[in-house]
Amino acid sequence: MKRALTVAFVIFVLDQIIKYLVVQVMDLKTVGAINLIDPFLNLRMAWNRGVNFGLGAGLDARWILVGVALVITCAVIWWVWKEPMGKWAQISAGLLIGGALGNVVDRVVYGAVADFLNMSCCGIENPFAFNVADISIFAGALGLVFLSPSNNDKKKKT
Repeated sequence: MKRALTVAFVIFVLDQIIKYLVVQVMDLKTVGAINLIDPFLNLRMAWNRGVNFGLGAGLDARWILVGVALVITCAVIWWVWKEPMGKWAQISAGLLIGGALGNVVDRVVYGAVADFLNMSCCGIENPFAFNVADISIFAGALGLVFLSPSNNDKKKKT
């Protein structure tokens, strides 16, 4: 449990520091776009009112999404507390928790999630932006699917 909460704290703080630096210090909220390694990595300001990776950005379900994120966070914390998990499953849980809480803070403070990382390649222009929290949520959820104790028990039975 301690490992999951430590990872969650580190991800949360890292996400919020990077968002502050990019949105406020680099003033991406006003500038709108900064080319870093064009077209592979650019900063494109996107205020996401939808879900992960800019999906559903046209929606305005701010408080519903805050509630859903908090319920999922509490459920994952309860799951980690009740069921013994291996190191990587705990790290996955921490990634998911830290990312979810990072995006919750954005929704409460800004009214939307601050997305700004944009990656394109090979002549395909990616219209979506994302952030560190989005990456953490995705990686954490994927890790929990494949590394959770209940999933490992099913593998042992077959």
